Amino acid sequence: MSSFGRWLSKGLVVAAATSMGLVSVAQAQEAPEKFKIGGVTALSGPYGLLGEDMRRGVQIAIEERDGKIMGVPIEVVWEDDETKPQTAVQKTTKLISEGSHMIFGAVSSASTLAIMNLTKQRKIPHLVTISADDKITVPGGSRYTFRTSNNLDMENRMAWAYTEEKQIKKIYAVTADYQATRDGWTWFKKKAEENGVEIVGEDFAPLGNRDYSSIVDKITKSDAEGVALFMTGSDVVTFLKQASQVNLSESKIIFGPVVADDTMAEAVGTGALGVNSGLRYHYTTDNPANKKFVDAYYKKFGEFPAMTAGEAYDGMSWWLDIVEATKSWDKEVWIDAFENSVRENSVEGKKTMRPCDHQASQPGYWGEVVEGTPPAPALTMKITNVFTEDKLFKACAQ
Repeated sequence: MSSFGRWLSKGLVVAAATSMGLVSVAQAQEAPEKFKIGGVTALSGPYGLLGEDMRRGVQIAIEERDGKIMGVPIEVVWEDDETKPQTAVQKTTKLISEGSHMIFGAVSSASTLAIMNLTKQRKIPHLVTISADDKITVPGGSRYTFRTSNNLDMENRMAWAYTEEKQIKKIYAVTADYQATRDGWTWFKKKAEENGVEIVGEDFAPLGNRDYSSIVDKITKSDAEGVALFMTGSDVVTFLKQASQVNLSESKIIFGPVVADDTMAEAVGTGALGVNSGLRYHYTTDNPANKKFVDAYYKKFGEFPAMTAGEAYDGMSWWLDIVEATKSWDKEVWIDAFENSVRENSVEGKKTMRPCDHQASQPGYWGEVVEGTPPAPALTMKITNVFTEDKLFKACAQ
């Protein structure tokens, strides 16, 4: 049967059912008592700090709408995935069964990919604002998953650009033993070797590793000019604290695709000074939307928003604005609208959702940990470079 025939057949069935009082368009579009958001993120373990910041960002996005969408109260139920994919699926299944209209999360790319498979199967919108694995947004990956934050490819490209800028010729790499970070290091290593950069050492540490002393000792004794860190969260904090005990940053350039933000710098202390990193968001970005968000966040929490807070706020605000604009309670209508949307007033500048892969194209920020001047924290990130989106994203295949 042709697509028109299927449409006509379906229309006749609906019309007949309506005439019999079995269904009505009004009932199908009836507003719920609450707009339910299921939040699945790390609230404990190595990524727990990141997950808590995400909750804060979402909270501000909802509060600035007076807690409502299309006149309906917004309710968020948070679940801790413990940075475990199986747990993430269990918690997401629970949230969907309880009537969530969308799923938000997670931190870990492994958890996000697991959630993505479930939301695709259940046809539930899924918003990603921090997980960077490239497999999350591939052409034809999932109609229901969208990422409004960076992907690994753009972050690796920024890290490589920094390597070239600093003319680093010898690198020692430390990578969290986790698929997304391993993939990032694999890409970077290939790029380095193709351009004559020597890899003098590489180590893979388990997530949540507490002892980097032997790795730091090897790096200290090596002739590496740069130390590339493919890790994040508490793993970075632990590594840099132990590296600072031997003043590693005085003899090596420490950098990575996404290793540093103000939260990390505060946790590490002065040992974070000089660390260079890609930034998924920073509160100093100079535009009206970001100033408004930073003011609201600071008023509520008494501090400037961290990376994951900014990204969570930005993605959730974008999503809620699009849903509101549709004036519909049909999830498929939300999906169609979001995949063709542009966020002119993002806290990071203009973002454009790519229909081909549901990845937001956007500028990329690179920064360095420096001493802050009040009211900034004692240690803060200084944006040192902004990469335009045409340098970071391949065009969608036509």
